[in-house]
Amino acid sequence: MEPLLVEAFRYNKWANLHLIDVCNGFSEEQLQMTSPGTYGTLAATFLHLLAAEQRYIKRLGGGEPQINERDDSFPGVAALREHAVRSGDKLIEIAPRTTLDEAHESKYSDRGFMLHNWVVLIQALHHGNDHRTHICTILGHHGLTYGDMDVWAYGEATGGMTPIKAT
Repeated sequence: MEPLLVEAFRYNKWANLHLIDVCNGFSEEQLQMTSPGTYGTLAATFLHLLAAEQRYIKRLGGGEPQINERDDSFPGVAALREHAVRSGDKLIEIAPRTTLDEAHESKYSDRGFMLHNWVVLIQALHHGNDHRTHICTILGHHGLTYGDMDVWAYGEATGGMTPIKAT
């Protein structure tokens, strides 16, 4: 059986792709929708979520980020989907190799510290859930449906929840 953390990152990838697919075909105006209490626009939130995933991967030794949320250019939904597949696959690959004792020197706000890799992995899961919630809030605020994307829906979609035949 795969480590539980691998399945958690499979869900993370599935949920990201689900919401990207919901927004596929949205106009530029729709991608600029926002709602009070969220990160920003749909476009900015997707870009932030995926750029952060790539920064987490870099911290874990998985390569350089391919997108930069600070360059003010939205690459489009199709490009975001490609980034979500790539970063999702990389997190799934990294997760089972990470141990509780692995750490590396890191810097944040000009402070140096030892950062354990498990913190980065759990942050990646939390960050994804947090910003997907923002995206769902924006969609709901504007009366747009996005379907079920909780873990129950993931379980049904992937065979993790199968009906029992009545006897």
